[in-house]
Amino acid sequence: MKFTRTRTAQAIGTALIAVPLTLGGPTSLSHAQDASPSPSGTFGPGCSSLSKKTDTAKDKVVEAAAAYPELSQLVAATVRAKLGSTLDGKRDITVFAPDAQAFKKVAPSQLAALLKNQDQLKKVLTYHVVDQRISPAQLPNGSFTTLEGSKLTTSGSGTDFKVDGKASIVCGNIRAANATLYVIDTVLQPPA
Repeated sequence: MKFTRTRTAQAIGTALIAVPLTLGGPTSLSHAQDASPSPSGTFGPGCSSLSKKTDTAKDKVVEAAAAYPELSQLVAATVRAKLGSTLDGKRDITVFAPDAQAFKKVAPSQLAALLKNQDQLKKVLTYHVVDQRISPAQLPNGSFTTLEGSKLTTSGSGTDFKVDGKASIVCGNIRAANATLYVIDTVLQPPA
């Protein structure tokens, strides 16, 4: 347990430094076409380049995300919004996790404003979380209620899926102890 907390603290510390530094951070997921033929395990064009530091299947969701350098900005934002214990305390959730490339698409001024407004940050982040495990079989024509309270939709087939028609799933069906993660290439915005 001590090792786990230390690793999480180190990853969060690194992530907190990385977010304000223009969100350059670690190299984002590659969009090369080397997806698995079937969404029964992890799938997507970015899975082969997703670098993880350890096996995440036994870790709670925030620690699992912290094991992937490409998700360091999401982890930092989660810590800043004080959502870590909330998400780790939930059972069977799904997180549509924006990668470093997703954060680069957000204008620096917009991102800075979002990171300073804890209520708005919490709203945006909880829009990326569904209070149920979503399997790949549910993605083709999915409609799910987020923790934020709005609907989020998924569409596609095979190993090519979109979230809200905007974000592509670059690596999906990553397991954590209490969650399934789908890494996406765009930060989603809840409906106005």
